[in-house]
Amino acid sequence: MIEADVTIRGHDPKEPIMAHPPDTDSDITLKKWLESMKTSNKGIKLDFKSLEAVSPSLALLEAMLAEPGRPVWINADILTGPGGQNKPVDAQAFLSVVTALPAQTVLSLGWTTGWTAGTNNS
Repeated sequence: MIEADVTIRGHDPKEPIMAHPPDTDSDITLKKWLESMKTSNKGIKLDFKSLEAVSPSLALLEAMLAEPGRPVWINADILTGPGGQNKPVDAQAFLSVVTALPAQTVLSLGWTTGWTAGTNNS
């Protein structure tokens, strides 16, 4: 499996990119990344960092979802977990967007967490 963080570009053109907040720009768009994945037989896990990126990303991902035998996981942190400081992706909105995915797609739901160097992170 290859995991990638997906968010929406912070300026025009607004498109899904490979970045982890606080970064809102990248030289790798999701479209380019998915094209490079066509030469691999690895499964992919897309970790969505913004709800705005989900629908356009799923449209780009449609061809790969149809490939038999390629594992595809769709992830978002939809709950606030221990020490979580980041706002989670809206659970209801995320789940309503991903309900139309093919049955073989794995839905991976998570929670935000926090970690601080040099402290007891219970």
